[in-house]
Amino acid sequence: MVETEEFIAEAKAEIREAIGDANAVIALSGGVDSSVAATLAYEAVGDQLTPVYVDTGLMRKGETDEIRDTFSFMESLRVIEAQDRFFDRLEGVTDPEEKRHVIGEGFIDEFETVARDVDADFLVQGTIYPDRIESEGNIKSHHNVGGLPEVVDFEGIVEPVRDLYKDEVREVARALGLEEIISERMPFPGPGLAVRIVGEVTPEKAAVAREATHVVEEELEEYDPWQAFAAVLGKATGVKGDNRVHGWVVAVRSVESRDGMTARAQELDWGTLQRIQSRITGENENVARVVYDVTHKPPATIEYE
Repeated sequence: MVETEEFIAEAKAEIREAIGDANAVIALSGGVDSSVAATLAYEAVGDQLTPVYVDTGLMRKGETDEIRDTFSFMESLRVIEAQDRFFDRLEGVTDPEEKRHVIGEGFIDEFETVARDVDADFLVQGTIYPDRIESEGNIKSHHNVGGLPEVVDFEGIVEPVRDLYKDEVREVARALGLEEIISERMPFPGPGLAVRIVGEVTPEKAAVAREATHVVEEELEEYDPWQAFAAVLGKATGVKGDNRVHGWVVAVRSVESRDGMTARAQELDWGTLQRIQSRITGENENVARVVYDVTHKPPATIEYE
């Protein structure tokens, strides 16, 4: 990457040239990629930009409130409550790629609805280089790359950080003065918790994944992982009190990486793992057991689907 300040100046110029006098919407998720893209675009074209955050019901705990607070300086910010629409779309869908495409189409529908309301011709996205590589290499579709429908109702799509790796995006975030909660935030997948749920996505599974991921992020903060989260795998037998239960199996994953292209599972001490399993099973009566994923990337991907 060119020097950070030079990149910022060039990115803003590119955005202004691409959008011109038109209006645009920006897909804002709260992750560092979309936050950087949104800030660059907002500083480049100002009121011509409408940032759109879609609450799919598959977000991290407290995410929506954090977005409202962090980006309150963007007066045109729109928060769309779309949980029911996304769960309806995902009902009965179990194939991982189909999930990504369903979610991608759902996002585009939401963005197009706002775009018609504000007369926007362009969509700005926070796609980064690893997203493109994994989609083009058929490793997985990203909702903002391979998950897009073939026809979208936009004159153009603008991706100002498309050639950057995650660590480079973080450098830009710091240079833009974004809060640490954004610049240093762990990666979070575009399709959200849906890729941390094996099989059909339901509100119950999403709630389990959200609460368990919150526990993992809190307990592993001192390890400074590249990414740490919990995934819902299926159901298994357990015992709670004097009762036999058939509850969810939650997998804990924590990895070290530089850019997400490869990763190594972190070595966590036994006491930490026991504390995590105790909190997850104790705070959610529907969880029967917790396992720890020791697989590197490759052969596994970081996320489950």
